[in-house]
Amino acid sequence: MELIIMILIIFFTIILLIYNNLVKKKNAVKQSRSSINIYLLQRFNLIPNLVECVKAYTKHEKDIFVDITKLRTEYEQTKQLEKASELNTQINNLLLISENYPNLKSSENFLNLQKNLSKIEDQLQAARRLYNTDVTNYNTSLQTFPNNIIAAIFRFKKEDLFNITPLESENPKISF
Repeated sequence: MELIIMILIIFFTIILLIYNNLVKKKNAVKQSRSSINIYLLQRFNLIPNLVECVKAYTKHEKDIFVDITKLRTEYEQTKQLEKASELNTQINNLLLISENYPNLKSSENFLNLQKNLSKIEDQLQAARRLYNTDVTNYNTSLQTFPNNIIAAIFRFKKEDLFNITPLESENPKISF
C-alpha cells in the first residue's frame, strides 16, 4: 500500500513539474510577443515624432538663415535702422542657439535620427529572434515525451513562429 502511495505521489509530482514547465514556457512566449508589440509601437510612435522634430529644427534653422540673408540684403540696399535692428535680433537668435546648443546642427539631427531608427530596428529584430527561440522551446516541449501527454490533457496549443508580413518587411517611409 505504501509503495502504491509513493508511486502516485511521484507520478503526480512529475505531472505537476511538467505542467509548471509548460506554463513557464507558454508565459515566456507571451512575454516575447509583448516585447515585439512594444518595439513595433515604439517604431510607429517614435519615428514620426523624431522625423517631425528634425523637420521642425531644420525649418527653424533654415528660417533663421533665410531671414538673416534677407535682412542683410535689405539693410545693405536701404540702410534702414529697423532692418539693422531686425538683423541684429536674428543674429542674436542664431548666436543663442549656437551657444546653448553648440553641437545642435541639422546634420547631427539627421545622424541621430538614423541612429535611433537603426537602434529600434535592431531591438525589434532581437525581440523577434527571442520570440522565435521561446516558441521553438515551447513547441519542442509540447512534442516530447512525456510532456506531449500532459500537454494534450491540459490542452496546450502549439504556437506559430514569427513571420514577417509584407507590410512589416517594408522600411518605414520617411519624408522630409
